[in-house]
Amino acid sequence: MDKTATLLSTLLFLFTFLTTCLSKDLCNQNDKNTLLKIKKSLNNPYHLASWDPQTDCCSWYCLECGDATVNHRVTALTIFSGQISGQIPAEVGDLPYLETLVFRKLSNLTGTIQPTIAKLKNLRMLRLSWTNLTGPIPDFISQLKNLEFLELSFNDLSGSIPSSLSTLPKILALELSRNKLTGSIPESFGSFPGTVPDLRLSHNQLSGPIPKSLGNIDFNRIDLSRNKLQGDASMLFGSNKTTWSIDLSRNMFQFDISKVDIPKTLGILDLNHNGITGNIPVQWTEAPLQFFNVSYNKLCGHIPTGGKLQTFDSYSYFHNKCLCGAPLEICK
Repeated sequence: MDKTATLLSTLLFLFTFLTTCLSKDLCNQNDKNTLLKIKKSLNNPYHLASWDPQTDCCSWYCLECGDATVNHRVTALTIFSGQISGQIPAEVGDLPYLETLVFRKLSNLTGTIQPTIAKLKNLRMLRLSWTNLTGPIPDFISQLKNLEFLELSFNDLSGSIPSSLSTLPKILALELSRNKLTGSIPESFGSFPGTVPDLRLSHNQLSGPIPKSLGNIDFNRIDLSRNKLQGDASMLFGSNKTTWSIDLSRNMFQFDISKVDIPKTLGILDLNHNGITGNIPVQWTEAPLQFFNVSYNKLCGHIPTGGKLQTFDSYSYFHNKCLCGAPLEICK
């Protein structure tokens, strides 16, 4: 009987111990309190119904916690595609271990970009897109020295692009497209301290010439389409560059492409709806083009044969001044 009692007692202890361990709240209490304030600020939406103060916040929807090395602090807050209204809560700045902050596809999210985001010194990804955020792109974003990915697209942001964004030492992608941004592209975007980021500024109201400084760097992807940019853009090209994608379509660029060499790595080139002149160089047949459009310009001469240029249909060359040869009509 004594052995049986001892065994039962041991099993009971182990069961109690394991139950306690498994039910232990890994979430940091300060983080949990902050998250509950964020939920309240957003009017306790059903989208965040799992945010129950009686449960471990590391198991809540839209959240990720780090491992034991950071004491299971909240490292990612990703809120998207929910029936959420209001402004970005100021309390997001009180999650000091946050590396990823996403508010996306929330059409009823309004107001400006929350200033307390500047406190998030560990932030690597900031994605505020497909919302109704207004106001300028704040200069304080340049204080986020660990930021690698910045997406502020599909909003109603206005004003000029802060030149200080070029000081971000780890930035890999700047996505500012589909807003109401005005002014010129900052001269400072011709000099980034680290890896040259992908640059997407399309569907805005940017104007003026491209800074010549942009010719000093080798973009992998650059999209300046659907703005009001003008002048010369030839500095973005060069056979010694390793660019994969260039989209300058639907602007007011005017330059002669006759002596413009393109990168031998170029897969996407879109120049449609500009005022570009000259002949298409034979050197362009050397690029592994997968998408190509030079329609609605003022190009002339024979389309070079060879390479990928004849794999595109006539719409890629349509409505030029006097361009001819396959896939267009035979040159006379």
